[in-house]
Amino acid sequence: MELYSESDKMTIRIYDSLKQVLDPELGINIVDMGLVYSVILNQQEGIAIQMTLSSKGCPMGDAIISNVEQVLQEDFPEFKTKVELVWEPKWSSEFISNKGKEDLGYYE
Repeated sequence: MELYSESDKMTIRIYDSLKQVLDPELGINIVDMGLVYSVILNQQEGIAIQMTLSSKGCPMGDAIISNVEQVLQEDFPEFKTKVELVWEPKWSSEFISNKGKEDLGYYE
């Protein structure tokens, strides 16, 4: 018996690909930073990413989104990619994963 469906495995692969995209200011990946809110895979429509930025005025926002699109196009050329920028919930440092905190040198 398999624990994960093929769709679950693909979603995990997408998240792993997104870990290649770094926040240029903090130097950690956008998944561990907590910027990726959801990944939706639809065989007909492609990959839809809902994500945020650390602030609405993030000077690197366009570069981050462009990097997301580029990584997904390279790793999953058979799918169209749509990135939706959302502002709710508002990002905070509480969204950073334990791995991200470790990478930043935070120790609890």
